[in-house]
Amino acid sequence: MKIYLDAGTTYSKIISDENFIDSEYFVEDMNGRYYYILPSKIIKAKNIIPTASCGHMANANENEIIALANGAKKRDIDSDATILDLGSRDAKWINFRNGKFHDMDWNTSCASSTGATVEMLMKFYDIKPEDLMYEEEKFTVTCGIFGMEKIMDSISVGEKPSHAVSKFIHGIAYNAWNFSKQPKKLYLSGGFCENKCFVKSLEQYCEVVQLGRFVLCEGLF
Repeated sequence: MKIYLDAGTTYSKIISDENFIDSEYFVEDMNGRYYYILPSKIIKAKNIIPTASCGHMANANENEIIALANGAKKRDIDSDATILDLGSRDAKWINFRNGKFHDMDWNTSCASSTGATVEMLMKFYDIKPEDLMYEEEKFTVTCGIFGMEKIMDSISVGEKPSHAVSKFIHGIAYNAWNFSKQPKKLYLSGGFCENKCFVKSLEQYCEVVQLGRFVLCEGLF
């Protein structure tokens, strides 16, 4: 059995050629391969040993940027393309020109623009994903601590928590676009593909093509 693992901080993504994990984690069966999303803590609990892996929560044998590049090249992308992967812990992008690698960057030192911050805010304020809607106003997110301060200040004067967090997410989207060097078109990979508030906010600055959460996994085989 072959197992390809992208072990993220919160959730891990797995592609396998056999159906071997509990059905509650199953996402889809595509081209004879099985796709799963499961909490990362289960990887060790189930003693899953991958054929190839990347990510923070695994003894990875592949660099995430390389996995992102290889996975993106398997998709129907333009020859000139910028691909951004935005997850729980970090943000990274790669740029192709004429189908060849041109540039990249990887932010691993600040969580202000990643999913973990949003997840914590949603739990703290008891916000459901469907409560987050695009807000025209954005909070400037240069630091996660200052961003949360703006959220708390806004809520303290009567704003609904969901609205304040949505403005924070708009700020994250604006940051992500700037971090990616302001492309006119951006291919989005990672968990933020499922955050409608983020995608709508990012669409204010560029065309967004969602690639889903398995791009790095697909880059491992």
